[in-house]
Amino acid sequence: MAVVEWKKQNGVAIVSMCNAANRMNKIFAQDFNRCLGQVEADAQVKSVILTALDDKNFSQGVDVEWVGKKLSGNQRQDVIDFMYGMNDVFKRLLLFPVPVIAAVNGHAFGNGAILSCACDFRFMRKDKGFFCFPEVNLGIPLLPGMIALVRKAIPEYMFNHMLLSGRRMTAVDLEHADVIVKACENREDLMKESMAFAAGFDKKRGIFRELKKRIHKSVIGIMNEQDPELIDALNLFVTE
Repeated sequence: MAVVEWKKQNGVAIVSMCNAANRMNKIFAQDFNRCLGQVEADAQVKSVILTALDDKNFSQGVDVEWVGKKLSGNQRQDVIDFMYGMNDVFKRLLLFPVPVIAAVNGHAFGNGAILSCACDFRFMRKDKGFFCFPEVNLGIPLLPGMIALVRKAIPEYMFNHMLLSGRRMTAVDLEHADVIVKACENREDLMKESMAFAAGFDKKRGIFRELKKRIHKSVIGIMNEQDPELIDALNLFVTE
């Protein structure tokens, strides 16, 4: 069964994470990349909405239990492959040749929040769900590429506070800081607003991709140059 699926509606590709909490592991990364490849291959797609089917969660981030089992079972390569796979997801979203709008329908924690930051625009429902980086409490430092990616979406003062405190932000908090386009009343309103926004785009893919390549050149450079050293060494946890 797919953990990420998509459908097309009036030129808008709706990409849905469909595995409840949508915790990220190797299968998640593979399925997400497969799905993005199919969407990009469809020339009729003018924009993308990324959301989740669960009523509570957008994504709760890395599947820490899966990572722990792989490491304890000396299956290090699976974890390395997963991390490179998620980096591929982030880079593909950053450079996707049509607008990508995150419709954050519930909790977006850690990698889930980062996933939304890789999108071009964000909407979030305000009746359910928090947005946070809990890594300071879990002893898991973000990769340099992740930090660079988030900085393009969240003001430095807010990111600094969120990263070092683990504070949970609401949709209203994020709207006030222009992290999201709009805090929506409920799930129905979230999808209605996201669809209306996505439908307003009909840009040529060539110029859209080129603009995103230039805007995000430094982020992609960090992901390509600095992340591999930490990924290959599996320098994932700080226990002190």
